Amino acid sequence: MKCPICGKPAEPRYRPFCSKRCADIDLGRWMSGSYRIPADETEPPENPPREE
Repeated sequence: MKCPICGKPAEPRYRPFCSKRCADIDLGRWMSGSYRIPADETEPPENPPREE
């Protein structure tokens, strides 16, 4: 398994990363919002109008 940050072989102690440095880089990216899942900003109404 390769480290997702730098591509070096993963160390069991820091798996899936190769070092604490790469693990900290990944954590920083999560906390800063660099990792996002695109979403549609418009939300459907909770109770759509009923058709009679």
